[in-house]
Amino acid sequence: MSDHTPDENRRQVLYWRLLARMFDHEEQPALEAASVAIVEDIGLPPALLDPSVSVDNLVQRFPDLQAELDGLLTAGDDDQRVRRAALVSKLLLNVMSTGSGSVTATRLADWQRDAGWLKRALGAEGAAELAGVLSGLEGDLVSRMRLREVLADPALARQLTPSMSLIEQLLRDKSNLSGVALANAKALIRRYVDEVAEVLRTQVQQTSVGAVDRSVPPKRVFRNLDLDRTIWKNLTNWDPEEERLYVDRLFYRQTAKRTTPARLIVVVDQSGSMVDSMVNCTILASIFAGLPKVDVHLIAYDTRALDLTPWVHDPFEVLLRTKLGGGNDGPVAMAMARPKITDPRNTVMVWISDFYEFDRSQPLFDGIQAVYRSGVKFIPVGSVNSSGHQSVNPWFRQRFKDLGTPVISGHIRKLVFELKNFLD
Repeated sequence: MSDHTPDENRRQVLYWRLLARMFDHEEQPALEAASVAIVEDIGLPPALLDPSVSVDNLVQRFPDLQAELDGLLTAGDDDQRVRRAALVSKLLLNVMSTGSGSVTATRLADWQRDAGWLKRALGAEGAAELAGVLSGLEGDLVSRMRLREVLADPALARQLTPSMSLIEQLLRDKSNLSGVALANAKALIRRYVDEVAEVLRTQVQQTSVGAVDRSVPPKRVFRNLDLDRTIWKNLTNWDPEEERLYVDRLFYRQTAKRTTPARLIVVVDQSGSMVDSMVNCTILASIFAGLPKVDVHLIAYDTRALDLTPWVHDPFEVLLRTKLGGGNDGPVAMAMARPKITDPRNTVMVWISDFYEFDRSQPLFDGIQAVYRSGVKFIPVGSVNSSGHQSVNPWFRQRFKDLGTPVISGHIRKLVFELKNFLD
């Protein structure tokens, strides 16, 4: 005799049906019939079980479902567990079961919207954890599209929503596009660049670069006196009998302005594994280039190095000039970057790569070590993407740690934070 409650049995039916449809597109009549009976009994529409019906379409027909889907997977257990299981099954089936064969622009657009519903159901933290999986699924769908044909048809091209997976495919294939297809590809890249730039600009806008040069001692005048800090630092001199504080040392606020521009040198590995980083760092570099007293230089490399500094203010133009893929040769990039260091103490070098250099590992590390010891602020970054996932050569990771410059988290917010600390 089963110890399961009726609700637990119904949830199991729904999840067994989900697994069956995920791994076999043929319907299992018994599971389908039982699932239909369950959703009808709990007041949900049978259309919920049809994977060909998008979540958008479902919500349009049944508007009350929108409130239930938002934050669905962040809610705790309650009396609605069976209902939640049915809704979760819908989201997972529509997003995770992508089928096979060619993909149309409409199919990709529907999947992107369904994935958006799943992210909303997961909440910010859950969506971040699943970002790599969703990106992989989207990349597979994009690769199965006849993208050149879609781009050649303005009506189909308008259905495309720019995403990292789509932009990567466009950048790889741009040399094979012309005419209307090339124009539509450029429009999609421009849209994506503008959207990401808006997000990154929000993260950077609080940066007050050039405000205070902390290497210059503060002027010891009354208007610069830091009264709170002076009291705090002298509390050990408090005389309770006389109720008097004796001050041994005064503390002043630093107000000296940076007189020379800080130089930011961004070196990005544009080999096949670093596309996400290339796009994000190109946009980030352009934002910092627009700030006062920051002199930004941008270098991209694979087996050759390319100085993209003349176009650093326009990430769209930079991306059109990159050639993604191939191997990587870090020492070649370092040879181009080092002459740009004229004032080491006032220079930060950000190097974004997975650092898989193979026989060039030691020469690259020697160059990095020399730059670091000259006084340059060196920031190694494993990758820069939305999920923060990074894969870094363990050999380099350990040596950076020993050098005192550990590889920072790949999340874009972490890099912004590090740069703000240096530039403030």
